[in-house]
Amino acid sequence: MAGNSAEYIKHHLTNLTYGELPAGYVRHGEHGEEVLSAATWTIAHNGDEAHAMGFKAIHLDSMGWSIGLGLIFCLIFRMVAKSATSGVPGGLQNFIETIVEFVDTNVRDTFHGKSSLIAPLALTIFCWIFLMNFMDLIPVDFIPSAAQALGFHYMKVVPSTDPNITLGMSISVFLLVLFYSIKMKGVSGFAGELALNPFNPSNPVLKAFFIPINLILEGVTLIAKPVSLGLRLFGNMYAGELIFILIALLPFGLQWMLSVPWAIFHILVITLQAFIFMMLTIVYLSMASEHH
Repeated sequence: MAGNSAEYIKHHLTNLTYGELPAGYVRHGEHGEEVLSAATWTIAHNGDEAHAMGFKAIHLDSMGWSIGLGLIFCLIFRMVAKSATSGVPGGLQNFIETIVEFVDTNVRDTFHGKSSLIAPLALTIFCWIFLMNFMDLIPVDFIPSAAQALGFHYMKVVPSTDPNITLGMSISVFLLVLFYSIKMKGVSGFAGELALNPFNPSNPVLKAFFIPINLILEGVTLIAKPVSLGLRLFGNMYAGELIFILIALLPFGLQWMLSVPWAIFHILVITLQAFIFMMLTIVYLSMASEHH
């Protein structure tokens, strides 16, 4: 039972990976061993093959679900925007307007600069991450079983449990932070912000002495922003997914007794994680846009 449980957990935490296997790699399949005579782009059959594919490998499930959910977000908001009425709004329009107003209020209260990008960016981040997190509430065996019936051995359906997705989003935010910092302060101003903080004595000798120390401290602080932003979302969602998988290993009666309360609590978690990612993005961009 322990072996079966370990395999079950490993299977549900493995991505559908597409990449290049090197020449000479020995694949172990249903029909025996196969030695690749040349480098081959293919879908990994197991975790070892995915590991051998290296950095160039792509997680097809994470990419597919994240892009698909992003399109769903865009289509729903576009549909509501085109059919919006100034009269009494319908249920969906009222719900979308509530979300837009909620995000807009947080942007106005937190972002102190002037930019037409921040509010749409914050709305996209919140809704997109929420939809990716929401996939964690689908029963853990439902979509993977359907994927196996179609010939796909692996299928992770929660993109935010993949660090490639969360770090990709956080690095995008980091690049925007750098862009706004240089745009508002200039290259020399941004460099001075890194070199002359937090220690900026009036004595020129001491100032020169503290510049390397300031660069190290501010550099670590700057790099820690995207790392912590991405890993926080990944860690919380990965832990939630793992708990659902562990609950699925229990007898049927216990599954319902534990999964329903955890799913209700997890609704708060998935919403909170989307909100935190959005708010930290707004805060970081607000700090980058300050002229001083």
